[in-house]
Amino acid sequence: MNNLNWSSAVNNLTSKGQAYVLVTLIGVSGSTPRNSGTKMVISHQEIFDTIGGGHLEHKAIKFAQQLLQSAQDCQHIEHFQLGSNLGQCCGGNASVLFECFASNNVNIMLFGAGHVGQALVPILASLPCQVTWVDSRAQQFPENMNDYYNVTKVVSDTPQDEISQMPANSYYIVMTHNHQLDFDISQAILKRADFHYFGLIASQTKWRRFQQRFKHREIDIEQVQRMSCPIGLAEVPGKMPMEVAVSIAGEIISLYQKTQQEQPKSIKHAVPVSQQGVSWQALKTMVTEHSSS
Repeated sequence: MNNLNWSSAVNNLTSKGQAYVLVTLIGVSGSTPRNSGTKMVISHQEIFDTIGGGHLEHKAIKFAQQLLQSAQDCQHIEHFQLGSNLGQCCGGNASVLFECFASNNVNIMLFGAGHVGQALVPILASLPCQVTWVDSRAQQFPENMNDYYNVTKVVSDTPQDEISQMPANSYYIVMTHNHQLDFDISQAILKRADFHYFGLIASQTKWRRFQQRFKHREIDIEQVQRMSCPIGLAEVPGKMPMEVAVSIAGEIISLYQKTQQEQPKSIKHAVPVSQQGVSWQALKTMVTEHSSS
């Protein structure tokens, strides 16, 4: 068990984009190990804090780990009779709320800290994603980088070499200050052939030249066709840095929202993603049924 308390664990896991389940005793009666309101956190690798130990906590951890396998945000209430069901000598009853927060699977690598990049990062920093921001010019990065908990600054003379550090299905945005550098980065991304999104900022002339050069380098045409160029949503026109940034962010949001909606839900009885929380009527029925059992 980790030494962090549940609130510190939530902050730590959220900042890293890791999945976890927040477990809360929302109702107790009779003799129970801990009082109502007690919380603990379970992640894939660690356990933080405790709701009292024993078989109740063992069952709670096991159920939380099942929820983590669903890889989706959900909520669930489970009732436990500590005596007859769990073999604990306390003899009381406990109602437990499980709140599952799925991991953040949107990993973005942004190349270029120019005007558009500086307009785009504050938007991405407010979204559920992890951003790696790469440029060869250290002076281009803003001084308030510490304000963006989900953004990592990387200063590199060979930005294309950073691509190997990204997981499969990453999102790539290429907008450096140098056309040759854009091409080198693009070529490295296309050769990996495992991107979820690849957007390149370019004029029509630049884009045509790049496509011809890709052919000469024998880059898979299917990978080139997957690129988003011109970058951003066509419905959001404009050439000002903020206009371009909003257009790019809109395209990324649209893509990851669509991906999340297509993911199947694997845990029976968990609250559907489309339902926000548990209705009062449903909660009242649960408590009534539990009290009469």
